[in-house]
Amino acid sequence: MSLKQVPPAGTAVPSNDTKPFQFTGRIRSFRHAFMGIWRMIQCQHNAWIHAAATLCVLTAGFLFHVSSADWCWIVLAISTVWTAEALNTAFEFLADAASPDFHPLVRDAKDVAAGAVLVTAVAAAVIGVIIFWPYFARLLGG
Repeated sequence: MSLKQVPPAGTAVPSNDTKPFQFTGRIRSFRHAFMGIWRMIQCQHNAWIHAAATLCVLTAGFLFHVSSADWCWIVLAISTVWTAEALNTAFEFLADAASPDFHPLVRDAKDVAAGAVLVTAVAAAVIGVIIFWPYFARLLGG
């Protein structure tokens, strides 16, 4: 009888039950991803603020005919904030499932995750000011 070898901790273990690539499986994956985004928008009030800010920034970008380089920064800023908000939301769901009752470490972890969203939102706002300030200054005659 042979003993099953156990790889050292932290070593990736290849799975023998991998499924072949299926196009329908990828479509299901996208469906789940969109359902997750919709769930985030439904239950996270901060996501509503991000959505409003996103619409305002996109509208301003189109109205001011910002450059391609500026669009790259705008898209990067928007996607970073949305990614942080999505990860924060997922983290909150998992934390609530793992510890339905109050626990100070869960509170601290949620605060740190929310802080990460704040950092990205402030950075995005700074990028927005840098990009849009010259356009607004011209509009106001400065």
